[in-house]
Order: sequence, then structure tokens, then C-alpha cells
Amino acid sequence: MSTLVVVGVQWGDEGKGKVVDLLAREADVIVRFQGGNNAGHTLVVGGKKTIVRLIPSGVLHAGKVCVIGNGVVVDPQVLVEEIDTLQQQGCLLDPAFLKISETAHLIMPYHKAIDLARERLRGEGRIGTTGRGIGPTYEDKMARVGVRFIDLLDEKVFSEKLAHNLQEKNIYLGSILKEQALDYGQIFDGYCRLRERLAQYVIDTSRYLHQEISRGRKVLFEGAQGTMLDVDHGTYPFVTSSNTVSGAVCAGAGVAPQQIHNVIGISKTYTTRVGSGPFPTELFGPEGEKLRHDGGEFGSVTGRPRRCGWFDAVVVRTAARLNGLNSLALTKIDVLSGFPTLRICTGYDYQGRHYDEMPASIQVLEGLTPIYEELPGWSERLTDLRSLDALPANARRYVERIEQLIGVPVKMISVGAGREETILIRPSFF
Repeated sequence: MSTLVVVGVQWGDEGKGKVVDLLAREADVIVRFQGGNNAGHTLVVGGKKTIVRLIPSGVLHAGKVCVIGNGVVVDPQVLVEEIDTLQQQGCLLDPAFLKISETAHLIMPYHKAIDLARERLRGEGRIGTTGRGIGPTYEDKMARVGVRFIDLLDEKVFSEKLAHNLQEKNIYLGSILKEQALDYGQIFDGYCRLRERLAQYVIDTSRYLHQEISRGRKVLFEGAQGTMLDVDHGTYPFVTSSNTVSGAVCAGAGVAPQQIHNVIGISKTYTTRVGSGPFPTELFGPEGEKLRHDGGEFGSVTGRPRRCGWFDAVVVRTAARLNGLNSLALTKIDVLSGFPTLRICTGYDYQGRHYDEMPASIQVLEGLTPIYEELPGWSERLTDLRSLDALPANARRYVERIEQLIGVPVKMISVGAGREETILIRPSFF
């Protein structure tokens, strides 16, 4: 098997960056297939922290090709800044190791202005967007007025599209959102300068990936956010603006379904969520604060504190089905050390009705009662452990119970933030 998809199975922030960085040692090509720079993946190697937002998390490994697929929406200014930072660290010095889809859509300044203004006007009903223009860019993509990299490469085409779009957006910004109009010349000049930096990376990535997979090269697909933020299958409307599930690889990277061979889901051993929306197992007292403090639960891009709660098997069970998981990677089990008792949500009760998978109704999600079972905790430090047998008996029991509830084998357990702080139950995933 030559391809592997990595997806988050909660509300994002599950530790996908670390897992992709680890799995990238075996891969030849690493691909981002959806989302934008609202997703930040944190990598810790040799005690040094690196945050990547658009470039795949395998970038710290020499000789790996990083691909930004057509399903990603790209802020070119953010991408240039990210390339500059990585090059200062000795990465991506050869342009052959970064490829950008010619059909990926560009985040424009008017997208960010609209995003921020809408969220401000929502007041108490705000969604929790990061304000980076992700949603409005996907809207324009579906409305067939988006600007793609292939358009940016042709100055005449780019000029015409920008002029047409900006005329409409400025009316909307001024009349509806009560914001200042944006200047055509400033945007045009700025994006032409960005084109000069990025043109060397732009290719037909769909064809490239097909060729690499056909050659038997190992390709790792990296998702952003998590399954419960999927625009179709998540806790709508408190979701992101793209499809985050494994099936989105085909559309977001331009590969055929039969070219997807293996899917691994990433889950914390507890649950977190950023922004608004239902969260059945959320903790509001000292236990939630302990999880936030010990887990460093603050957004890697936004810095926002994450909401924390007990592990929710209903969420992960639903995600396992949607993604067709072959295996599961559990992260941050070290954070649970010190809890005398742990709780796992095994189901929901709403007005006498039992749910073992996620209900679609937000009203049900906000009014339900989680059903818990308790397991004994442990106090030992786990960071230095490198085998399943070395885990305390209660920690092993906790992992085994998760496997039973989800119906998917656990093949990797993260016991710390560093690349090497991992228990690999199955050494190879390809």
C-alpha cells in the first residue's frame, strides 16, 4: 500500500501535525488537501517548536516533496511568510520540494474583510471563525467567481477578475457590512509581487500525484481541522467551510478513490473544541482547567484557549464510520496523569432516546445528557515510555476501552509533544 490519509476525528487540534511529521519519515510526498491557514500544526523536534499553517507537516524532513492541493484555499502572503521562515531554518531551499496546485483558490483581502465584519455583526450568535477569509473564499469558489493560482499567473486574467470581483465586494462591504472600500491598485500590485515569489511552485498537482502513486511512491495526505468540523457531517453551522473527512482527499487532491489505501484517525485521549458550538462532554470546573493547563490547550494559530472535556466515544465512533478508519492514533495520554478517576462518554440521552452516534440536530446536541462510565486513573509520568507494556496498567486499560468502544485498533500513542515521545504499536503504516 502506497498511500495513507491522516484525519482528525474530533473538532480539530488533535495533534495531526506531530503524527504527520512522524509518519513523513516513511513517505516520499506529503499533501494538504483542504482548509486554509486557519489550521496550525505544531511540530516539536529537538525541543524546538515549529508551526506550519499551509505547508504540510512533513516539511522538516529533508528530501520530502510537500504539495498544497487544489482543495486548499491559500493566502499567498501567509504562504510566502511561511516559506521565508522555513527557509531560515534550512528547509525548502530547493523549490522542487514544494508544489502548489494551479487550481487552488486564493484568499483575497476582501474575503478577510467580509469574514471579520460578518462575525462582528453576528454578536452573540457568532460562529467562532478565525477571520482569515476561509469561508468567503470557499463561497466564491462555489459561486464560480473565485480567483485561482492559474489566474494569478496570467496578469490580464487576474486584473479582469480582480476588478470585477472588487466592484461587487466593495458594494457589499459598504452598503451591507458598513466597512471601508478596498483599493484595486494596492491589491493588484501586492498580488503581482506575490506571484513573482510563488510562480515557480505552481503545477498540475493532480497529474503529479497520479504519476507518483503509479510509480509506487509513498504519499501521505494530511487533513486540517477535524471530522466534527466538516461542513456536511459536523456540528453545523459551527463548522469549517470545507469537507474534512477522508473522502475529501479525492476532490481536494485530485486522486481517484482506488488510490486511497489506508486511513488513520487522530484523537486526543480527551476532547477539546475551539470557538462556539455544542460540546457534550465539556468541563467547566477544576478538571477542565487542569486539562487546559497541563495540555497547553491554546490555539497554535489564534492563541485562543480551547474548551476541554472528557473523551467522547460517540464523536470518535461516528468519525470512524465516516472516514473508514483502519487505525487510530491517540495523543496526549500523558496529560491525563494525575486524575484519580477518568470518565468516558459512551452514549447520549435526550428525552429518553439513546444515541450511540452524533445526532444531526444542534438542538438535541445542546440539550442532551452524556452517559459516562468511570475508569481508574494513574499518577505515573508517561513521557519517557516507549512501549505499550511500559504503560501503567490503568493507562493500558483506558486505551483498551477506547478500542472496544470505537471498534478500531490503536496503533500509535503519543506520550509527549516531541517527535520521539511516541509509542508505536505498529512500526509501519504504509
